[in-house]
Amino acid sequence: MRFIPRESDPLFDSLKEVVNGLDMSLVDLVVSRHKTSVQIHATIDKKGTVSVDDCSRVHRAIIPRLDLVFPNDYSLEVSSPGIDRNIKNGAELVHYLGRGIRCYRSDVSDWTSGVLLAADEEGVVIAKNDDGVEPQRISYDIIAKAKLDYS
Repeated sequence: MRFIPRESDPLFDSLKEVVNGLDMSLVDLVVSRHKTSVQIHATIDKKGTVSVDDCSRVHRAIIPRLDLVFPNDYSLEVSSPGIDRNIKNGAELVHYLGRGIRCYRSDVSDWTSGVLLAADEEGVVIAKNDDGVEPQRISYDIIAKAKLDYS
């Protein structure tokens, strides 16, 4: 896994402002262009659980900005990260501080689970659920993949 800061994207930045105004955060935005239309998938998150009503509120709020950018045919899907989201980029981890996470480590060929305490450009700090075990710092170099863990 790598930590790749999100490049400046005017569309992402514009929609992020709207989503932040609803006390949520825009985690990911994927725009796929097809022959005659554009598919847009926005992933949102907030403290607590993201409900269908939250997705609906964000959908209604960002439509006017998308209408300006894509005046033709487009479809929009807004969703939560899901209970077992595959984390694509270390930069995304800042949205999940305080939540359960599982990292598949290439150095031990096994999963390490716990609560995500910190994430920066170098790696993550995970507190294991076992009593008395110190939080563990794991470098992105040895994380093969990571997922949210709600167990």
